[in-house]
Amino acid sequence: MKYSEQAFERAEAELSKRRKRAEEIHIKRTEEIERVAPEIATLQKSLAATGAELMRLVVERREDVPEIIEKVKEKNLSTQETIKDLLEVVKGDRSYLDVPYFCNVCKDTGYVNGTRCECLKKLLRKYTIDEVNQNCHIKLHDFNEFRLEYYDTGSINGVVPRDKMAQIYQFCRDYALNFGKGSPSLFFFGRTGLGKTFLSSCIAKRVMENGFNVAFGSILDFLRTIENERFGRAEGDTLDILINADLLILDDLGSEFQTSFNESALYDIINSRINLDRPTIISTNLSASELNGRYNERIVSRITGCFDPIPFVGKDIRHVKRQLRY
Repeated sequence: MKYSEQAFERAEAELSKRRKRAEEIHIKRTEEIERVAPEIATLQKSLAATGAELMRLVVERREDVPEIIEKVKEKNLSTQETIKDLLEVVKGDRSYLDVPYFCNVCKDTGYVNGTRCECLKKLLRKYTIDEVNQNCHIKLHDFNEFRLEYYDTGSINGVVPRDKMAQIYQFCRDYALNFGKGSPSLFFFGRTGLGKTFLSSCIAKRVMENGFNVAFGSILDFLRTIENERFGRAEGDTLDILINADLLILDDLGSEFQTSFNESALYDIINSRINLDRPTIISTNLSASELNGRYNERIVSRITGCFDPIPFVGKDIRHVKRQLRY
């Protein structure tokens, strides 16, 4: 995935903030231990003193330095264990005086042996996807905003809309709560105004809150951006971002223009994510016959064969709301 300069700046700022926070906590804890357990503070100072002593011996080039170093190592390890034992008694935490870095691998620097740490890569992915989502005009919602009373209690072709939507609502909540790489891809379909976009936005918000990167937007907007980037009218690599997001939500399939470029880009996105085992949620107002008539067999077969179908039922909620107001 390619990252923008802004993404790097935001990532570096976040890492700096994490380091500062960890160091402040460490200083406060050290000062606290000096007050409540001075014997621990004394042992800590003795460790620091041995380091300075070893440096002096190395500078003097004494022949017995290797032997002395081994003895000092043994003593230091013993002192460190004593400190941890005392911290266990005083604070109930043997690592209380360790600097509480967010990432202990790189110590919040973002790099390990000159290579980007996973924590930095995660931040870069997050901020790059945030940039893509800035162009999304779909508002994110909470699950507690969903209203089942907008759905009929009468049977339609043997299905009670309110009961069916209650099941779908619970399924979406569970999906968002338990989301992970192994989560299935979903295909939301049904007539307009039944809550497909709303529940998609609820899933997006909860999954984001759980620390995953989510690209969410209208398929029309995504494909327009990809085309502009491909032909040099804009900078970026939205196609790569969509392929590599933890979760991709493509809203309103069928709203895009039917062109060979859009069809090729759509296939590339769907097929690549299937091959990478990355979950995708697609919503559409198209019927099964309209889907088959609009898209080529390769796209249709991947949607029908690799996505779990979720049929939305009921009346257009916008009309129901309007009726309830009058």
